[in-house]
Amino acid sequence: MISKAMAKEYTTDLLLDFGADGMGLVPVVTQDAVTREVLILAFANREAFEETRRSGFATYWSRSRQELWKKGLTSGDLLRIEEIRINCEQNSLLYLVHPQGKGACHAKKPDSMPYTSCYYRKITAEGTLELVETTAGAPS
Repeated sequence: MISKAMAKEYTTDLLLDFGADGMGLVPVVTQDAVTREVLILAFANREAFEETRRSGFATYWSRSRQELWKKGLTSGDLLRIEEIRINCEQNSLLYLVHPQGKGACHAKKPDSMPYTSCYYRKITAEGTLELVETTAGAPS
């Protein structure tokens, strides 16, 4: 017998909980559907999730601006959804995407091109940051 606590792990029903007002946030890992590189970790409320499903493009809730954020709407670096996955407890999402522009990160390289992923630096043993992506999307 499956307990109520385990129901989310075994149901085919979508049970995401954005709270009564729809403003509760769930983390969204966004990954390139081909390379499997992690591009972004962002958040979605109900409106962002529904817009992602409706439009077919990754849409998040910007915590800093307190508004809907369709990634790439102004830069042209849209992220087209291939598949949306949900974790076992239905409290986080995974967007598998096809990047439509030059990169996924708003930070720019010295050549003014965006980084492919927001995870373009690593933490060294000394506790400093070191670039791992140095040229047009290629790891160093």
